[in-house]
Amino acid sequence: MSTPTPPAETITALARRYRLELDTGTTGTPAWSLVPGITEFTPKVEPTQQDVSTYDTDGWVEQAVTMLAWSIETTLAHRAHPTTGAFNAAQEALRKAAMSFGAASYVRIRYYDRNGAADAQEGTALVTWEPDGGGPDEVDTIKVTFTGSGPLKEITNPSAGGGTFAAETKSLKTAGGDA
Repeated sequence: MSTPTPPAETITALARRYRLELDTGTTGTPAWSLVPGITEFTPKVEPTQQDVSTYDTDGWVEQAVTMLAWSIETTLAHRAHPTTGAFNAAQEALRKAAMSFGAASYVRIRYYDRNGAADAQEGTALVTWEPDGGGPDEVDTIKVTFTGSGPLKEITNPSAGGGTFAAETKSLKTAGGDA
């Protein structure tokens, strides 16, 4: 038996690699706006599994995936302009969608690896906006949940070929680092 070759991937990815953007366009052409202040980001795809066991499985259960559901749970630091106090426009659009009915309750979002990795998705979702509250010594944070409506589609990463990690690696190489 041979010893497996160690993997070349030795750097652990950081959770903060994700970037979330909201389509704020009104003409049918996407106008992607950064959703700032993310402090936690958890994308999920959950399968619905159904039992498809038959006599042919000799008493063993067989399962089949019949549907997929996607969602994103995120926490945002509520951002406001330092002079005017106006809240961030993208965050406000999410809050307003959460308080709407019909077509106005849906948002189009995309998220991707800001370092350029092939991890990029786009979809339409409903929004839940839940302020966390807190004491006088705490910052204003909001729990935002996106519940997918329809498919979550893989897209070409907008940062492909020049993300933060690539720039940092290049910087380390030119500075004499061993990256």
